[in-house]
Amino acid sequence: MLTRKYLFPGVIELNLQASRPLGVNIYLIDGGTEFALIDIGQDDTLDEVIELIRGMDFPLSQCKMILATHADADHVQGLAKARSRLKTKTAAHPRAVAAIEAGDAVETYASISAQNFNIPMPPCKIDVKLDEGDEVRVGNKTVQVWHTPGHTPGQLSFKLDNLLISGDNIYRDGCVGVIDAHHGSSIPEFLKSLTRILNDDAEFLLPSHGPVFRNDPVILQTAIDRLTQYQYMADFGTCALSWPLQEQYEKDLLAGKMPEL
Repeated sequence: MLTRKYLFPGVIELNLQASRPLGVNIYLIDGGTEFALIDIGQDDTLDEVIELIRGMDFPLSQCKMILATHADADHVQGLAKARSRLKTKTAAHPRAVAAIEAGDAVETYASISAQNFNIPMPPCKIDVKLDEGDEVRVGNKTVQVWHTPGHTPGQLSFKLDNLLISGDNIYRDGCVGVIDAHHGSSIPEFLKSLTRILNDDAEFLLPSHGPVFRNDPVILQTAIDRLTQYQYMADFGTCALSWPLQEQYEKDLLAGKMPEL
């Protein structure tokens, strides 16, 4: 039997348990009589994930549910196989369901043709739709469901006591999840989600990538200030609210003004 490396009481992170990167952070919520997984990762690590769980002496039949933070392939490519092998239920936000159930390669980032990146995205049935205010009971643990859109419209976070399993909202270096039109990203919604995390009493943030960190207002506020600027930058295309430079140029054209050099 493997010694269980608890990150916090009732929470094991499988990258830390394996002492190697598995592509995405996978959190196991140990409720005593049953457990749940938050995200599952990709097909090529699924066997190792299942062996880790078995090796820690968690009966696979006690897996209550696999909760998807969102529909990106690095988080859920292995979901269909995991659902079948663990004989468990899957859960996601309603805005993530269509992409997961259809195996939408573009929206899930399984296919980025311009970068010659393509991996399979097996479709997977979602058994439970989770939304803001829902609770998931896992044995003696209660997980509160947050809807935190911005990176994707169906991004979920999960509050457990003084912990927030925060998905791709924010990382310890102040970076955030990819902002991209194909994802359905929304910078204004992202700002609302980050502000909510900033103002919450969660002591620790457990992201989907990189190390766990304290809920630091400096990190959050720096990200908020940066994304506020993104709303008016052409860098972010249709995810931006406007492009002031182009708007002023069009006004100057209508006024017959020549550029000031």
